[in-house]
Amino acid sequence: MVNGVAKHRSHHPAKETADRLAASVSQHGQTLLARIDHSAAAKKAGLELRPTEVLFFGNPNVGTLLMQQSQEIGLELPLRVLVWEDEQGVAWVAHLDLDWLVSQYGIASAVQPTLDKMSAMLKAVLEEATGEQCL
Repeated sequence: MVNGVAKHRSHHPAKETADRLAASVSQHGQTLLARIDHSAAAKKAGLELRPTEVLFFGNPNVGTLLMQQSQEIGLELPLRVLVWEDEQGVAWVAHLDLDWLVSQYGIASAVQPTLDKMSAMLKAVLEEATGEQCL
């Protein structure tokens, strides 16, 4: 992990991984708030970019508990996961490690039960999306 970013390889192509992630998010009580296709935006600008998408999702019943401890953590919420294809055609997902994230705002101990639930949800969502054991 570098700078709090955790990466996981996917057994599926990038587009399928992103689709599976979107479906899994909903199944785990989260709301998919945005799905930004960077490669489509690049194409519109006349540029090339391998498949690259960011999915934003969350649940205000959970995120609010974090922001009640530090409103500045709202810069990091809702949760987001980057899905991309590397030079070899392998798909990856990346996200900020939740333990690292809350430690940056000095609220780790105050929100541990919430953090544990978020971590379990994120692990399940990522594993369903990638077909790989994550976290």
